[in-house]
Amino acid sequence: MTVYLGRAKRGPGFTLRPTLRLRLTLLNGILLVGAGAILVLLAWLLVGDVMHPGVDLRPGSTVTLTDGRTVDALGWQEALVDQASREMLVKGLAALVAIGIIGIAGAYAVAGRALRPLHNVTQTARRLGEETLDQRIKYSGADDEVAELARTFDAMLDRLAGAFESQKRFVANASHELRTPLAVMRTEIDVTLTDDEADVAEYRRMAKVVRNASERANGLVDALLVLARSEAQSGRRLVRKVPADLAMSATTALSAVQAEAERLKLEVTTDLQAAPVVGDPSLLDRLAGNLIENAIRYNHLLGRLWLRTSTVNGHAVLVVGNTGYEVEPGDVPGLFEPFRRGGWERTGSRGSGLGLSIVRAVCDAHGGTVSAVAQDGGGLEVTVSLPTADATPVAVASASVPRAKGLGIA
Repeated sequence: MTVYLGRAKRGPGFTLRPTLRLRLTLLNGILLVGAGAILVLLAWLLVGDVMHPGVDLRPGSTVTLTDGRTVDALGWQEALVDQASREMLVKGLAALVAIGIIGIAGAYAVAGRALRPLHNVTQTARRLGEETLDQRIKYSGADDEVAELARTFDAMLDRLAGAFESQKRFVANASHELRTPLAVMRTEIDVTLTDDEADVAEYRRMAKVVRNASERANGLVDALLVLARSEAQSGRRLVRKVPADLAMSATTALSAVQAEAERLKLEVTTDLQAAPVVGDPSLLDRLAGNLIENAIRYNHLLGRLWLRTSTVNGHAVLVVGNTGYEVEPGDVPGLFEPFRRGGWERTGSRGSGLGLSIVRAVCDAHGGTVSAVAQDGGGLEVTVSLPTADATPVAVASASVPRAKGLGIA
């Protein structure tokens, strides 16, 4: 049996644990008994001094007692002092023992009441699980250090509950996104195989549908891996840190979507100045690529796309803006959550809805920030700010972006 001071717990062996409640009680008892002992000692000394035989008594003086006896005055006073000192010492020690017992018991009760929220914290932590994250301490006592601890613990539980709910939604959305292309492929295959009159053309059509669905599933898996990799490096040292330039990443990303921009006849405006950073180039390329791809995907025919990179107050800044579908200002923060597509239905739009989530995760991993502003008349402007690098970057000119007929680049 394992015995904890102030609390018993079953287990092998016999051990004593100096709990905080016991230590506070012992400290209070030692101080109380020590102060009482000093007071008893002072009282004992004062009794001896006050009742000491007077120096003014003449030798041979006598005192007549009530029983008629006559005794020497000095001897009677000495006997009286001894008796008073003994009584004072005995009664003082008895009172000290009584006060000590009462004081220690009171201190134990007061310490237990004061530390009750700590026991609640422990019990709540033991009960916590994925299904019981709604439990809280809800301390209502004095506004002291214990109350601060209880509030901090409740706030931590709120953050944990939010994280678990976000994780559940993420898993549910990811499973839905993966299930959709798989269901499409299986349906197409089953329908074609059960058609006895299916010809080569029908099988070719099925193959194209299956290929498109597999590409969508593959793209989603790649996006999830990039998101997981970015979030894993958030708040700690990046696995890979080399000099890079946001202007170069923007240029490369814009070149990759040139055909789509040309198809929509977008007016593309660039102002790519040097924006040196230190980080993972592949993640930075994905950051710029996701922003530019979104700016084109959610644009409209004959729309506009503008890119800017610069260095402002020790931060490399990338701005990507576009015209397009109207976005409510209140919906802008939610666009950075996974599987959000700015109001489009999940099954009726292209992309996985992870683009801006990856951008935010990459910014967090590099110690930067990202924000977005809804544009009047439709569209969005996203601003990324990352700490600049000390190294001198390689100069990047906007003229390095390939020109194509029908694609206006200024």
